[in-house]
Amino acid sequence: QVQLVESGGGLVQAGGSLRLSCAASGRTFSLYRLGWFRQAPGKERDFVAAISWSATSTYYADSVKGRFTISSDNAKNTVYLQMNSLKPEDTAVYYCAGRSRSAYNYDYWGQGTQVTVSS
Repeated sequence: QVQLVESGGGLVQAGGSLRLSCAASGRTFSLYRLGWFRQAPGKERDFVAAISWSATSTYYADSVKGRFTISSDNAKNTVYLQMNSLKPEDTAVYYCAGRSRSAYNYDYWGQGTQVTVSS
């Protein structure tokens, strides 16, 4: 099993920045990819960004390209999401997710952290 714990959410004005962290513990050696998803009220959970556990590849949703950066520190088993130029439409609960090598989809999820961007 892998446990994921997010932190770093909060309230920020439009144009501001936040950095989310996701600390992984447990069988982290089984991980293939870590990602961030978000869910706004009344909407489905959407993909935001992902990074391979080896940190050789990154992926972004079009809506965040150029504004968000995903990175990892394998020594700390932590993945980060640096969010710049935030917009009110970025308001959502942000979830960290892990995909193990044997899985076709993300099979581990954190509890989520709220990000609110005021206009």
